[in-house]
Amino acid sequence: GDCIEFNSLYPNCPIGVPSRIGDGECEKNYNTEACGFDGGDCDELNRRADGLKSLYPNCNVTDLTSLGDGECNWRSGYNTIECGFDGGDCDAVNKYPDCY
Repeated sequence: GDCIEFNSLYPNCPIGVPSRIGDGECEKNYNTEACGFDGGDCDELNRRADGLKSLYPNCNVTDLTSLGDGECNWRSGYNTIECGFDGGDCDAVNKYPDCY
């Protein structure tokens, strides 16, 4: 029953617990084409990432969705002009650069 349906939808998705696909929570490990972008759970995150790629085309960071998330990632390459100073999250930190 259930495994047949899962395997027909996601034949190349390497997951041990199929119920985690499409459970309403985006899990980055399953945010792949083979896993149907976590059964659609990551669609909103992926749309946001695509929008951020357009805003910051020269920003080369691991996770674009961390830009503008309300937390300044100032030590990991996000606080750069190319990344919009972490999508604006580092504006307060940059206002007083010598105060840590």
